[in-house]
Amino acid sequence: MLSAADNDLLTRTGAGTPMGQFFRRFWQPVALSRELPEPDGAPLRVNIMGERLVAFRNSDGVVGLVDARCPHRGADLYFGRNESCAIRCVFHGWQFDIQGRPVELPNVPPDASYHDTLRLKAYPTREYGEVVWAYMGPEPWGRDLPEVPQLEFGSLPASHRFVTKKLQECNWAQSIEGALDTSHFSFLHMPAPCVRSNENPDAPADEKRLRWIREDPLPEFSILDHEVGFVVGGARRADGGTRYWRSAQFALPSHSTTPSTLPGETHFGYTWVPIDDESCWIYTYAWNPDRPLTDDERAKFSEGHGVIAEVDARFFPIRNRANEYLIDRTHQKHISYTGVRGVAEQDAMIQDSQGRIHDRTQEHLSASDAAVVRFRRTVLAGAKALARGVEPEAPRKHEAYRLRSGSWFASEGVSFDQVMLERFGDAVGHVPAAAREPAPAMK
Repeated sequence: MLSAADNDLLTRTGAGTPMGQFFRRFWQPVALSRELPEPDGAPLRVNIMGERLVAFRNSDGVVGLVDARCPHRGADLYFGRNESCAIRCVFHGWQFDIQGRPVELPNVPPDASYHDTLRLKAYPTREYGEVVWAYMGPEPWGRDLPEVPQLEFGSLPASHRFVTKKLQECNWAQSIEGALDTSHFSFLHMPAPCVRSNENPDAPADEKRLRWIREDPLPEFSILDHEVGFVVGGARRADGGTRYWRSAQFALPSHSTTPSTLPGETHFGYTWVPIDDESCWIYTYAWNPDRPLTDDERAKFSEGHGVIAEVDARFFPIRNRANEYLIDRTHQKHISYTGVRGVAEQDAMIQDSQGRIHDRTQEHLSASDAAVVRFRRTVLAGAKALARGVEPEAPRKHEAYRLRSGSWFASEGVSFDQVMLERFGDAVGHVPAAAREPAPAMK
């Protein structure tokens, strides 16, 4: 369990909080590129870590991210005009460029100091992997900004990836803890005990893997640290005296990858971005480094499949807190363990059920919570160090974010780092240098 003070430190990401300052040292996803499809198009509301912002793609195609409130009298710039490489408030015509500099102040005398001194809060952006990223740290327009983390999905041609997001109605930390907790797979995502996986259309893996996960609900955990986080492995008993290993990555401050992928299969990953302390966006991406995704795969992902939730046009999950995730008790009795359709939706249901902000002072952890404990220690240590004036090193190691995880089989007695070497050619899952060049785009 955590103390009340540490639980508060972990979960609060507003601008004046230690964790909020830590998060702001890293580039954060703020929108999907397709949400801002054209220059001079409609602005987009962006709420992140308690800040109300507006994004707009200017006349040159560059995304601006600025304070939602006009500094004149606080009108909402979401209703503004996106024109002439700047956002214009429709109240009195004040206009600002993507760096927050005034372009035109029609009702201000030409010799007034406002023209030189007034600034609208603005953050620099980059686009990588069909995601708009923003840097919200100190001196955001300085020359020495870190690079966007080079997560592998973004380095590949667009044909090899699918990127989306979904709203999560709870604090960011308990949601990422759910993703790092591989032991819950023995229950939460299982078919009902009386059902074989091939009789359950919602089953998230093949029958053998599901059987091994179900039959061994207490995996043996190993954790290896690396320069931007850690990788966790869970070993379960498999057939023929072998062990079935599942590995998952955590990278600072809030990136993770899923553990099930076998060679040749598609990888999945997430990035959690706090909206406020009681909700977050989960950016979810699927990628295959070896081949383009098929039309059938894209269709499934678009409709919701596995860890990719079914969402509406606003990226709000169809099955959510308000409608009790459309839980079907008959389905729960006869088909699935939860009665809720979809792996992503099952995760959301249980994470939301912990409360808007989980009270970690009341929990009783076990050995299977090793990755959750390491996650907490890692991010708390980073936030506390920054509060003492020690800047995090991970934002400057953008290449180290090219990480993979997934499944493998090994004999008894084989160590986790050896498993990772056999599976990925690297002891902690770095993408081998030979694989870092993007695959050729398919015509």
